[in-house]
Amino acid sequence: MGICFSSTHNDGDESDHNAEFAGGNVTLVSSKDAWDQKLSEAKKDHKIVIANFSASWCGPCRMIAPYYIELSEKHPSLMFLSVDVDELTDFSTQWDIKATPTFFFLRNGEQFDKLVGANKPELLKKINAIVDSEPPRHAV
Repeated sequence: MGICFSSTHNDGDESDHNAEFAGGNVTLVSSKDAWDQKLSEAKKDHKIVIANFSASWCGPCRMIAPYYIELSEKHPSLMFLSVDVDELTDFSTQWDIKATPTFFFLRNGEQFDKLVGANKPELLKKINAIVDSEPPRHAV
């Protein structure tokens, strides 16, 4: 399991984050307003949110990003968000991010679970538990 510890690391190239950490059904959150909007949307649609707090310079974050994107495509009933801790430093501090990647699991805007580190089997286990516990959705 790999983790990177938060630091004030900033190599000036933050544009990498968009390409590597968003894709599939993953939405890159680049502002507090965008975060609030996505959480409101998830609440309205009764979706559980998985938020990946990561950094473009973090090797384990880069390693798990394609897998996170793959999971987002397999589980459209969940909302997958990605937050760059360097881009939203104050916001990440409010979430008490000590290491990256950190995954938060939210229901109705409230955290109910957390995973620190790029642990693919544990991430899959947590997501499968959520999907298995969801009531079946009826097509509209």
